[in-house]
Amino acid sequence: MAGKKYGEKAGEKVHKVMSEFKEGELKSSSGQPVTSRKQAIAIGLSEARAKGAKVPPAPKKGVKK
Repeated sequence: MAGKKYGEKAGEKVHKVMSEFKEGELKSSSGQPVTSRKQAIAIGLSEARAKGAKVPPAPKKGVKK
């Protein structure tokens, strides 16, 4: 079995961001309210990554396998 992919701090950050999303207080970088659940999770993971929490690297865009 593989170990945990995400650290505890990352989970806490995503939980906090999801609470903001559900209350309608979460804004994107452009200032628009976030309407997508996936976008809210991505924001939470990005913020956790910036704080140094244990989170896998973001997928590379535009790279073909």
